[in-house]
Amino acid sequence: MTSSPRPLLNRRLAAFGTTIFAEMSALALRTGSINLGQGFPDTDGPEEVREAAVRALRDGRGNQYPPGPGVPELRAAVAAHQQRRYGLSLDPDTEVLVTAGATEAIAAALLALVEPGDEVVALEPYYDSYAACVAMAGGRRVPVTLRPQGGRFRLDLDELRDAVTDRTRLLLINTPHNPTGTVLTREELTAIAELAVERDLLVVTDEVYEHLVFDGAEHVPLATFPGMRERTVTISSAGKTFSFTGWKVGWVTASPELVTAVRSAKQYLTYVSAGPFQYAVAEALALPESYFTGFRDDLRAKRDVLVAGLEEAGFSVYRPSGTYFVTADIRPLGESDGIAFCRALPERAGVVAIPTAVFYDHREAGAPFVRFAFCKQRPVLREAARRLKGMGDAKGAGGR
Repeated sequence: MTSSPRPLLNRRLAAFGTTIFAEMSALALRTGSINLGQGFPDTDGPEEVREAAVRALRDGRGNQYPPGPGVPELRAAVAAHQQRRYGLSLDPDTEVLVTAGATEAIAAALLALVEPGDEVVALEPYYDSYAACVAMAGGRRVPVTLRPQGGRFRLDLDELRDAVTDRTRLLLINTPHNPTGTVLTREELTAIAELAVERDLLVVTDEVYEHLVFDGAEHVPLATFPGMRERTVTISSAGKTFSFTGWKVGWVTASPELVTAVRSAKQYLTYVSAGPFQYAVAEALALPESYFTGFRDDLRAKRDVLVAGLEEAGFSVYRPSGTYFVTADIRPLGESDGIAFCRALPERAGVVAIPTAVFYDHREAGAPFVRFAFCKQRPVLREAARRLKGMGDAKGAGGR
């Protein structure tokens, strides 16, 4: 009797195939559609930052392996940024670690801090790498669902408390939140901090959209709350703030003990990366406040262009308070299956979006929602809105 061949992919990753971003970006290329799916800008960031990278290359800085924790200039710049913005005092030598983007930082943190069988509570819907990284660490993912209420997606604090058990090791928090655009309030963050202290939990916070908050919303790092400095791993990156996503420069800030733990895993992932770009990002973090204000104002205006266009096309729209993503409800269009809708949309309208259901464990909770990125030039957003409005009768597309 011949036994079945052993699967090549280990069981922890068997549920994870090609990412939805790869699928939809390939669909955009094949159909010539406007890609509002993957979150990358269609223009480069500040010229002076790009020139700083060129200068570093020409000066021979970073062309060979940079230091394992990151170049001193960038670690100092990250520490200065955290002090200037949030009043967090960090030692750049022991409390800052440079990573290959925030995605590696998340992977390294979870691999370092989660034991097989540990529970990781994460806000759902979540960035797709969270689920894969928890699986690679051998942890068990426990979702707490953000639910639409009053024009935004809200966290149910009672549900969060109920999700924590004696097996919970870590809370994985994302604010400003991708994909919903929710920015957790001080009151919500206070409750999270109190829960973490009470149950002696570690917290990993993904704050890559920290500079993209709108309409009076405020980004407050969880590490600033009482009892959180020593138990929080804060993650951010340059990609979203400076529109150089291809550089893949991120960082971790935490206590020396936590940074040492994360570095223990990180050194066996990429070891080091992006040497010349690290020097450029150090200069970017020191840009005047006018840059950050102008960048935020520009993204808010682009958000408003896309929101208006989506509403005119018949979607029900949740106006985001942060990030550069808009979540839209397709039910007013007579649709209910976001995955089928997004797969059909390029042929129907020449636009690519992401079905939000792929970011849920509870897929039914995200079924009617789709995500559009507004980090594009305004003429591109207006053309996308025109195409969506011209779709005509969308009835029945979800059943294709």
